[in-house]
Amino acid sequence: MQSNTIRKNVPPGTAVLVVKKEDQRTGKLTEGVVKDILTNSPVHPRGIKVRLASGIVGRVQEIL
Repeated sequence: MQSNTIRKNVPPGTAVLVVKKEDQRTGKLTEGVVKDILTNSPVHPRGIKVRLASGIVGRVQEIL
């Protein structure tokens, strides 16, 4: 299981790469720092949904 799919691995303040909803087809990643965790379940197969400090919402693809 990848670490980006486990909620406790992505606490606020973590630098991550996320894929925004509109970028899911292209796979374009956006870098930022986690502000809020939006996924309630402890594990999510497509990545934990977060809001970055910049206000962008996306699913974590990679922890930096």
